[in-house]
Amino acid sequence: MTHPFYAIHSHGLIRVAAATPRASVGDTRANAEATIALAREADAKGVDLVVFPELNLTSYAIDDLHLQTAQQRATLAAIATVVEASATLRPVLLVGAALVRNGRLYNCALAIARGRVLGVVPKTFLPNYREFYEKRWFASGAGLTGLTIDLDGAEVPFGTDLIFAARDLPGFVVHAEICEDYWAPTPPSTAGALAGALICCNLSASNIVIGKARERAMLAASQSARAACAYVYSAAGPGESTTEVAWDGQGLIHELGEQLAESERFSTEPELVIADIDCERITQERLRNGTFNDAAVFAGNPETRFRRIAFDHAPVLTDGGLERAIRRFPFVPNDPARRDDDCYEAFNIQVEALSKRLVSANAETIVIGVSGGLDSTHALIVAAKAMDRLGRPRSAILGFTMPGFATGDGTKANAWALMRALGITAEEIDIKPAARRMLEDIGHPFSEGEPVYDITFENVQAGLRTDYLFRLANQRRGIVLGTGDLSEMALGWCTYGVGDQMSHYAVNSGVPKTLIQFLIRWCIRTDQYDAATDAILSTILAQEISPELVPAGADGALQSTESMIGPYALNDFFAHYVIRHGLAPSKIAFLAWHAWRDASVGAWPEDLPADARIAYDLPTIRKWLEKFLFRFFTTSQFKRSAMPNGPKVSAGGALSPRGDWRAPSDGIATAWIEELRSSVP
Repeated sequence: MTHPFYAIHSHGLIRVAAATPRASVGDTRANAEATIALAREADAKGVDLVVFPELNLTSYAIDDLHLQTAQQRATLAAIATVVEASATLRPVLLVGAALVRNGRLYNCALAIARGRVLGVVPKTFLPNYREFYEKRWFASGAGLTGLTIDLDGAEVPFGTDLIFAARDLPGFVVHAEICEDYWAPTPPSTAGALAGALICCNLSASNIVIGKARERAMLAASQSARAACAYVYSAAGPGESTTEVAWDGQGLIHELGEQLAESERFSTEPELVIADIDCERITQERLRNGTFNDAAVFAGNPETRFRRIAFDHAPVLTDGGLERAIRRFPFVPNDPARRDDDCYEAFNIQVEALSKRLVSANAETIVIGVSGGLDSTHALIVAAKAMDRLGRPRSAILGFTMPGFATGDGTKANAWALMRALGITAEEIDIKPAARRMLEDIGHPFSEGEPVYDITFENVQAGLRTDYLFRLANQRRGIVLGTGDLSEMALGWCTYGVGDQMSHYAVNSGVPKTLIQFLIRWCIRTDQYDAATDAILSTILAQEISPELVPAGADGALQSTESMIGPYALNDFFAHYVIRHGLAPSKIAFLAWHAWRDASVGAWPEDLPADARIAYDLPTIRKWLEKFLFRFFTTSQFKRSAMPNGPKVSAGGALSPRGDWRAPSDGIATAWIEELRSSVP
């Protein structure tokens, strides 16, 4: 597909690779050939940047041979060979070599692109402890800035003050450091990131001992998180000298603390581990994190000291696939252990928050409307656990089922079954007589027998339910527990004021609909309640999501929420990337298309039912994304501006005007919708 929409470079993505060539013991010609072979493979795979191991052209573990003139000249010849071969290749290559300058030998990273050396970065921190002896051979690059080095007659930028930036591909900004540099308390990549580099790279030799692979991964993850960047790490592999040490060839790619890819260690074959880095996401993260900017200021604004070496990359805007796993459910990890950890934390955040509110409000009871749907079910089981934790009887939870004109027998039965199983105080208030009176008083056609089921008809019912709950709370010394979730607040799918938008405490307001489903499954799986409760929870999970405000049609079909506002799986996907990352709509559509277009590809959360594992094509994604954008930016912010208190649960964000999300109630969605329409085929 040739439309620019399908190209990763249209969406701020850069394809990077950590390379593990077959090394040799000082054979620079063989090392150059191995480097070129992987560079060509990377070019064929559409890679933009390849990071090789430390001293991969010279060889690392050759000890005093580093100080031999013949070895030094052979290294220069190897560099020239790689530079010549790079002229017809797409990727920028970061290769390692030992270079002589001004009577000193430096352990260097060379940035090579399209037949020229862009710059040379010397290693700053030289390990000289335990098995390491680098100060015997090399000089530190510390403090070397603004310099050049002669390479084959050309003056090339040399120093620790270099970052490399593509003129024609925003976000493709690279910093290089070498091995020990990121074991140091002050890694040079921190200054590089503060100077503007989005992709920080480490050319490493790093012999392997037990546990060191975990340490490298920890350092790469922490540096990518702390410096708000991507981090590409490549360690030397088989072929290096094993006189005293051994090598495992670990390659790692991290982004903002998350591991995107890792190589196969101890492989006997050359390897490229590839991933697409999201530079737009990194930039947006920095925009949101004032501490990052403060750190640059406190460090004396490193961008004023770094040299930005520009190059032309000439990106090709065609479909090259996506080398990046995109979770279909961004609020729910695919890995079962991480999923359960997240569910444990989310559930207990809600329980702890509600417990505190009950104590601080001096409330004797919790008043909650129980519909038999997902949200009220989850709020109720959180309330039950909060009462348990406070040592109060569950009978102090006052649950009310309030059937209206379209309440189904099944959901009403589920509501009663759940309240009985949990042992709360349960009552029923039929709102139909009051609703008929109100519809009659305002002259609504329904009161004359006409089948008019407009928004007024729906909101009369929703409003009466909330009105009853607040008066009941007044009467019975309680607080009204809100049941609406984050997905509904994002879409404005709630009745404002005297309606389900309002409560004394909105315990679900930080939890999206998709996560609520997994939280209930987690409660069942971990025996949070008894068997009777688990059975009814399973029944509720299996039913259609419906507001049940409009009577069933002639075919008996219930009102379907998702047929009106779109699948919650997609809406939660959209919400995550709008709220947390602020990505462009076309980028969100691109990610959603890759995540959802083929149900047989990629990972699914383990306990997601088989019938929920479906696919969405691009027209469907575009349709519902446009509706989401209109609802989110134009029609629903006024509801969020007045939403009650409720706990933030997910790092993916919340919508409280006092917390993560602050926006004008009279905003419009024009910019977002126009961007979507103009950029998505």
